[in-house]
Amino acid sequence: MLLPLLVFSQEITLVETSYLDAEKFIGIDFHDNSYYIKDQILFKKTNHSVFNFKDFQLGEIYSVDISNPMNIAVYYQDFNVVVLLDNKLSEIERINFNAIYEFINTSQVSIAANTSLWAFNLDSQQLELYNYRNQNKTIVSQPLNGEVIQQVSNINYCFLMTEKYIRAYNIYGSLIIEIPNEGYQKISQINENLIVKKDNNLYYINIETQETSKIKSPEISIKDLQLTQEFLYIYDGNKVSKFKLTF
Repeated sequence: MLLPLLVFSQEITLVETSYLDAEKFIGIDFHDNSYYIKDQILFKKTNHSVFNFKDFQLGEIYSVDISNPMNIAVYYQDFNVVVLLDNKLSEIERINFNAIYEFINTSQVSIAANTSLWAFNLDSQQLELYNYRNQNKTIVSQPLNGEVIQQVSNINYCFLMTEKYIRAYNIYGSLIIEIPNEGYQKISQINENLIVKKDNNLYYINIETQETSKIKSPEISIKDLQLTQEFLYIYDGNKVSKFKLTF
């Protein structure tokens, strides 16, 4: 299904700004804790403490999924490994896709429901659901053309962005939506809706109403972004700006 591009201005209001010394901003969880990467170390900063996780033998951290703060997924693409962490960034479990019964050569991994992960299989070019407790996998998508640039997900849906399309799949393997990639470079999701970045502009895509609205945002550099239930966070390389979304 192709979405019509219905563009109109949408306001955001600055709530607060905080400085952050990081190479990559991951996001803010529902308890207002911040996550970021510096020197290949994942940090979690609360009001009272700073926790960290590192494993230099696995190389560079490719992605971090904090959608469940009690079960954080740290993905090392070069070694095909995911490390699951608790809310103090202590290791819970390690999934080595090279060593499982049905080998998966992953290029993207994120959290799904219960004891499952969304994993994009680079060899078959298909999205799979992998249950790491019983070591079963389910093929979710038909083979895709093109490199998957980014994957974001929640327990029910997974969004894959290639150079040509953004596609959303549910846990039953159905293609829910297909959006032409109009030069988008980064996506963030919440409640099955998306915010996408193009150059230094942001657009909000409402999947239910099939509307795309341009966000009237301040002229700040957008390095990383995160969309939560009520707020949009933008990291410009020096500070995190928290904005209230107005619908």
